[in-house]
Amino acid sequence: MARDRDGRRDDRPVPAHPYRDTAIVYGVMAVAVVVVAGLTGGDVTRAALVAVVFFVVATAWTSWKFRTRIRERDAVGAAALEREGGEIGNGNGRGGTGG
Repeated sequence: MARDRDGRRDDRPVPAHPYRDTAIVYGVMAVAVVVVAGLTGGDVTRAALVAVVFFVVATAWTSWKFRTRIRERDAVGAAALEREGGEIGNGNGRGGTGG
């Protein structure tokens, strides 16, 4: 499992659609930055640039962290399955043959 900065395990479940959810949340936050700049008389062009940079960096970082958690979860699950003597297959009951 993934570990946080203090070395504790991160046992939170991965959402069903982590990449989509990430893009939606950070997209809404980026739009909010531009809206607040517009409402307060700020430079909307500069706010839009900051919002785009924020969106790209935050989405990339979070997607990378989710991908790491998913890979670690899958590796732990595969190791547990191998210890139990099971095979990793495609779910059709024929191991990994696929045919």
